[in-house]
Amino acid sequence: MDSEKQPQIMQQNREASPGKAKRDETGAKKAEHAASGGSAPSGAPAKASRAEHSEKGTKRRTNGDISLTQGDIKHKKRKAKEAAVALAPAPPTEEDIWFDDVDPADIEAAIGPEAAEIARKQLGQSKKSVTLVKEQAFGGLTKALALDCEMVGVGPSGEESIAARVSVVNQYGKCVYDKYVKPTQPVTDYRTAVSGIRPEHLRQGEEFEVVQKEVADMLRGRILVGHALHNDLKVLFLDHPKKMIRDTQKYKPFKSHVQSGRPSLKLLAEEILGIRVQQAEHCSMRKLRVREMTALALTEPV
Repeated sequence: MDSEKQPQIMQQNREASPGKAKRDETGAKKAEHAASGGSAPSGAPAKASRAEHSEKGTKRRTNGDISLTQGDIKHKKRKAKEAAVALAPAPPTEEDIWFDDVDPADIEAAIGPEAAEIARKQLGQSKKSVTLVKEQAFGGLTKALALDCEMVGVGPSGEESIAARVSVVNQYGKCVYDKYVKPTQPVTDYRTAVSGIRPEHLRQGEEFEVVQKEVADMLRGRILVGHALHNDLKVLFLDHPKKMIRDTQKYKPFKSHVQSGRPSLKLLAEEILGIRVQQAEHCSMRKLRVREMTALALTEPV
């Protein structure tokens, strides 16, 4: 019996050996591929992806913790700032600055800029105000002179004008000439509200011819500064070379700055110098200083 079964068993083993050989070959190839650094089995990428995702999630949570910490710091800083503001003294009001005989610069040094700004406002000044007169400067005739005339009305309705006061200052704002003029005709309107002229001023005034000659001699060969100078020259019956005139009313940059074809001296003084003029009776001396400051920078005839 054994001798008969043995050939059949051997035959079955030969038929089964090709499949087993293939499996052994496949296993060998897998082992060789893994040993050479090949890719992991298909289940490995999924595990790696989950690990990476977990790592990213950890980073997000870490960043979130940092943001919360920064937010806490900002919140504390804001609270501290609010507490400081609450403890700070209230800014001064106009009622607090009731004194009008103290220089705003001194108020700023003692109390602060807010109080100084209120004081300037009450005095009709601004922070950019300038000094119109250089006290330590030369007091004689200079290359440029500023001229202004106050006028009174004559004729039936007082519409015609004659010179009543003539003032001249040098380029440092120093007065070099200031005289009242005796009227050459009966005055019908003193225009005191705007001219500041009263009858007693003219009774002791200088003769017109004398004033005319003295002013003409002073202006000869010098730059003439003023505002709407044609009116001043007209009442003095004088002329002046156009190239030597600096008229603030006709200076184009000034007109563009205040957006006016014929800007008033009051407007120019407030916008360019930061001071207010002509709020009460006019003063030719103050107007001259304003004109001098606004026009001396001009270098071209206007």
